[in-house]
Amino acid sequence: MLVGSQVRRVAVIGGGRIPFARAHGAYARVGNQEMLTAVFKSVVDRFGLKDEILGDVVAGAVIKHSSQWNLARESALGSGLAPETPGLDLQRACGTSLEAAILIANKIALGQIDSGMAGGVDTVSDAPIVYSRDYQQLLLASFRGRSLGQRVRPWLGLRPRHFKPMLPGVVEPRTGKSMGESCEQMAVDWSIPRAAQDQLAYESHRSAAAAYDEGFYEDLVVKFEGLDADNNMRRDTTVEKLAKLRPVFSKNGTLTAGNSTPMTDGASAVLLASEDWARQRSLPVQAYLTFGKVAAVDFMGAEGLLMAPAYAVPRMLADAGIALQDFDFYEIHEAFAAQVLCTLKAWESPEFCRDRLGLDAPLGSIDRAKLNVKGGSLAVGHPFAATGTRIVATLSKLLQQKGSGRGLISVCTAGGMGVTAILER
Repeated sequence: MLVGSQVRRVAVIGGGRIPFARAHGAYARVGNQEMLTAVFKSVVDRFGLKDEILGDVVAGAVIKHSSQWNLARESALGSGLAPETPGLDLQRACGTSLEAAILIANKIALGQIDSGMAGGVDTVSDAPIVYSRDYQQLLLASFRGRSLGQRVRPWLGLRPRHFKPMLPGVVEPRTGKSMGESCEQMAVDWSIPRAAQDQLAYESHRSAAAAYDEGFYEDLVVKFEGLDADNNMRRDTTVEKLAKLRPVFSKNGTLTAGNSTPMTDGASAVLLASEDWARQRSLPVQAYLTFGKVAAVDFMGAEGLLMAPAYAVPRMLADAGIALQDFDFYEIHEAFAAQVLCTLKAWESPEFCRDRLGLDAPLGSIDRAKLNVKGGSLAVGHPFAATGTRIVATLSKLLQQKGSGRGLISVCTAGGMGVTAILER
């Protein structure tokens, strides 16, 4: 049975995360499973779910070892949930955990399950190191040997080059370009100035620091490996300091280490449920996940790699029957300051909205005071698969505090895709 008698509202009960840490630092000696298990356990403890059977747990990682093929299930088994709780791994690059939340929400809405947890994790510090295919084939040939001679003979072809590792890199297989190089071209195409990028980065750090100071993250961020706050956050940064940084992707470019997200380790998760399930356990509802949309662009052609949210959001707005301005909060993932600014400029462009989106008029501007009000990825960091549910947990708490309202989530991803959602209360 794919659907019940009616589509149900999906409640966001709340979520949490460990502090996000710069790669090769505080979390250098832990891996995906340890981090994701810690986050799942924090959600279990916070909402009294020990020995509870959830309908499903969906999570994933962009960078993981082949031995972590059952990452979500293994992490759920270590979280305190009942062992009868199933788990599912998925991956949609930087949109992984938001996609996980939408999948759980769909199952709840359709009546397949009553509750579920979504999450994501990533570590650059524990990236798998692989070797050339020649070396792999040598090892497999030896393994297949039936006699001692057949097992030894492939090793006669062993050469020093086989010991050169193939280090992981964040590049698009179709273009050979890094995400930063691709975004650099987007900044050129959309005429995004360096000063505007640095200003957005500064505001991200300032907002994140203020959120920590006011205690907003006290129940969202749990201490892990000695960290109790995101260590990428720079309280003392200024626009002037950011302006002194050199471009990192192009000699004459505008993207720097200050207005681009750093390589980050971390994990996050969020609990979703039907209203009845939450009511039976006396768990308050923070918000409702009401809409979700995914899109992709032809980044091998004329479109920028990270422009897919510019397409997904208007399609989702059409589903919801609302305007871009009908939101109290905007959570736009800051992969790069330039990406956010390109997206905003696209929605303001009559030409883009007419020629690319097929609209009669531009979507228009947003109130920038409502954008990433508790800090964004530039400040807190971006463990690829963990960003989506980090944002869901943050936004649902914002809506709970306000008591009503609506929030937009927009996440760009590798592969020229975008994942978006709407939360309401």
